[in-house]
Amino acid sequence: MQYTFIPLFLGNLRGSEFIILAIAALLLFGAKKIPSMMRNLGKGVHAFKQGIADAKEEIVKPIEKSVEEPAQTDKPVEPTAKAKDVD
Repeated sequence: MQYTFIPLFLGNLRGSEFIILAIAALLLFGAKKIPSMMRNLGKGVHAFKQGIADAKEEIVKPIEKSVEEPAQTDKPVEPTAKAKDVD
């Protein structure tokens, strides 16, 4: 027997069940509140996706920078102030 994983039980819902869920949401939250909730949910998803994209960009940026600019090892090292005082 093979089981399939259906996220959030939404795969087994049919038309009449969606209507019942919509009526229940309407009764719980009211007609004026639902559009603002959906708008805020959309903004949250957008912000999450933007955060993921920014994180990927931050990870890739140092790699690209190191490939473009090779390390400069020919520069002489300046002694620090503490090292100058010690003789």
